[in-house]
Amino acid sequence: MSKIPVGILGATGAVGQRFISLVAGHPWFEITDLLASERSAGKRYGDAVKWILDTPLPRQIADMPVKLGRAGEADARVLFSALPSGRAKEMEPLFAAAGHYIFSNASAYRMAADVPLVITEVNPDHVAMVRVQQERRGWEGFIVCNANCTTTHLVGALHPLDLAFGIDKAFVATLQAASGAGYPGVPSLDLIDNVVPHDFGEEHKVETEPLKIMGGYADGAFIPADFKISAHCHRVPVIDGHFEAVSVELHSKASADDMVEAFRSYRRLPQELGLPSAPDPAVVVIDGMFRPQPRLDRMIGKGMATAVGRIRPCNLLDWRFSLLGHNTIRGAAGGSILNAELMVHQEYIGN
Repeated sequence: MSKIPVGILGATGAVGQRFISLVAGHPWFEITDLLASERSAGKRYGDAVKWILDTPLPRQIADMPVKLGRAGEADARVLFSALPSGRAKEMEPLFAAAGHYIFSNASAYRMAADVPLVITEVNPDHVAMVRVQQERRGWEGFIVCNANCTTTHLVGALHPLDLAFGIDKAFVATLQAASGAGYPGVPSLDLIDNVVPHDFGEEHKVETEPLKIMGGYADGAFIPADFKISAHCHRVPVIDGHFEAVSVELHSKASADDMVEAFRSYRRLPQELGLPSAPDPAVVVIDGMFRPQPRLDRMIGKGMATAVGRIRPCNLLDWRFSLLGHNTIRGAAGGSILNAELMVHQEYIGN
């Protein structure tokens, strides 16, 4: 098939840049629209952006004009949204009403009753809610969200265990990379030689989003998963890669070998379909008590997989382990791109 035109909302920001780096050269998608604020609109993209990634800005993208980020300016129906949450809350419904398919990295609509919050390995059936969403809201387009970057990799590790043994409780303490705050993000004098606790909003996301994602879908409604999560979230002086220390209470007994087998045998719909951005394996078990580490392991599966290690008994619950995932690849732009690939395959999006 010929490539599907796509646009990037918030194209000059950190997540917008990550979208560009991942979509440029994509086998299914072609960037035709770069949309940003009045400050950047009308400029050549290379002149409007302060490129912060360690991969080069593609020359063909640098020469593209930046359009004003409002409904009616984009030609592509598929739009990847890297807008800040406040801006997303205002603008994404306008684009959806105008017939655009919005794949959003923002938190504004993640917990809305008619918006799918999708991790493709976990709840691909939830995308059916877009038909309900369109009917209820009178939209020709739709909004589909990817999860919080920390939630994404937490769920990536919890879901294999839930399928194999069931989960009753989970505790997580996070050490989240600086890039998760965007650019310029946390001031350097706050973060260097320091650990900064997150506000309660971040912890609330990590405690609630997994229940929507890992729950069911029936009769036009989401059914939350029936277990509890307690989260302590922190920002640390690491550039990329969220580290999480997790303890779980399982519904049925499991040995360490059982845990490893659950992770290593985890292969779901994106892997079976061979979607272009799907990591295979989705979860990588790393041996050794000093792994995973951000510098060594954040690019596992090209940044799309979740690394798990240090599986050992827990004195309070049943088992504890460490996990690591790239927060701006799978935890942000890559998650939205994989959601779009799934919906192309399921024919919600045509060429």
